[in-house]
Amino acid sequence: MNASDYCPVTREIMEDLKRICGDAFVYSDDARKLAKYSRDKVPGPSGHLPEVVVIPKTAREVAEVVKLANREIIPITPRGAGSGLSGGAVPIYGGILLSVERMNAIIEIDDKNLTAVVEPGVVTNKLDEVLLKYGLFFAGYPMSEEFCFIGGNVAENAGGGRAVKYGVTGQYIHGLEIVAPTGEIIQLGGKRVKDVTGYNMVQLMVGSEGTLGIFTKIFIKLLPCPTVRQAILVLFEDAEAAIAVVPEVMTSGKLVPTSIEFMDGFTNTMGYYAIYHPSVH
Repeated sequence: MNASDYCPVTREIMEDLKRICGDAFVYSDDARKLAKYSRDKVPGPSGHLPEVVVIPKTAREVAEVVKLANREIIPITPRGAGSGLSGGAVPIYGGILLSVERMNAIIEIDDKNLTAVVEPGVVTNKLDEVLLKYGLFFAGYPMSEEFCFIGGNVAENAGGGRAVKYGVTGQYIHGLEIVAPTGEIIQLGGKRVKDVTGYNMVQLMVGSEGTLGIFTKIFIKLLPCPTVRQAILVLFEDAEAAIAVVPEVMTSGKLVPTSIEFMDGFTNTMGYYAIYHPSVH
């Protein structure tokens, strides 16, 4: 659809949104607040102002907002922390910007089944802090874990430096509760590891950037914390030698590092090349 195919947010629709989410969690007439939700972390003039920002607290509120938008033909853009670099949280057609920032509960830590159940607005680093006392961690590590939301990680299938060993977010998502474009609340998957009946709808939703539904609950696979962590800095004469050693480490050395960082002499301002293993375990 084009922008001209959508309808504007009227005063009556504004009142309906306030009825659903509460007056304090619906913004439309404060340009400064709207601007905050108009872009992600992509540099440059890539933002677009929404007509209204709504901040629901429950899956039921999300469903009611989606039903309203569907009925009135208003575009709706779900948003996590806005820390992405793909434009997935930018409301390019205006309309309703739906932020999940108030949906920030860690619902359950099931350490016996190595599973966490969280709402989409949980900050990634906060989850890992809670998991630490159980000796567990969430391996789907994005680079912005101090402020990114779990929901945004799933929507973007985010990955970071640990992807070398552990892969990306989608490999650790066993289930999702979503609000479909029609406003229905649907659960896909859950705690079961061997859940192989029917279509793999969970992985269809992972990485969909909010185009197929809005996450309201996420079932995450956890791993035991490593018992040893070691950082190694290795210097090389040239880039070719540094790069060539990587497969040797993994095959001949029988060691898969958590992550590998490469810096050339210009970048590190010291005139050498390096491979950096922040946490080999």
